[in-house]
Amino acid sequence: MSAGTIRLRWRPVDIAVGAALGVACGLVFWGFNYAYVFISPFLRAVLPGVTSIVHAFWYFSGPLAVLVLRKPGAAIYVNIVGSLAEMIFGSGGFSFSFVFISAALQGICSELPFAVTRYRVFNPAITVTAGALTAVEYGFYLLFFQFQGVAFLSPRGITHMICEILGGVLFAGIMSWALYRAIAKTGALERFASGRDVRRPDDDENAA
Repeated sequence: MSAGTIRLRWRPVDIAVGAALGVACGLVFWGFNYAYVFISPFLRAVLPGVTSIVHAFWYFSGPLAVLVLRKPGAAIYVNIVGSLAEMIFGSGGFSFSFVFISAALQGICSELPFAVTRYRVFNPAITVTAGALTAVEYGFYLLFFQFQGVAFLSPRGITHMICEILGGVLFAGIMSWALYRAIAKTGALERFASGRDVRRPDDDENAA
């Protein structure tokens, strides 16, 4: 068995940490469901479609999962666990089929940029690309299944897609990268390559 195959194999610790990460993200999804109810009217008052800029709080988990676990299917696994946890906590009015299918599609799109590199490159550029690609998928998903009355080339449709992508870059991309680095620096990922790639300040001081 090649070293590359071994590197990409799932271990029990990957499954356990992925499940824990999924539950934690599910809790964020659940909280954001209710926060969105209060935030969205103010954003809609600014300009219809602007609310899409915060949608990435429902799919930042995909890029983050791949950054942490670095295994094929990590984003899909964490997203599905997160969606199941969200449903247990309370879906905030969204149907199970909508949440589950959306989570799987988001996971696939989050995986693609990392898969192109064969899960060898993990940097801000790839992470931002993953966030933007997931945003494009979710933007169209909403137009087809939630915003059926909104034409893609209408002012609201264009604003929606621009804000969706911007939010994907900022929150699913840049925020996920920063969150991964913050988690790694705590030492919680020492058993993972993702953790060993980030030296903690204490390590630098001891090496000095």
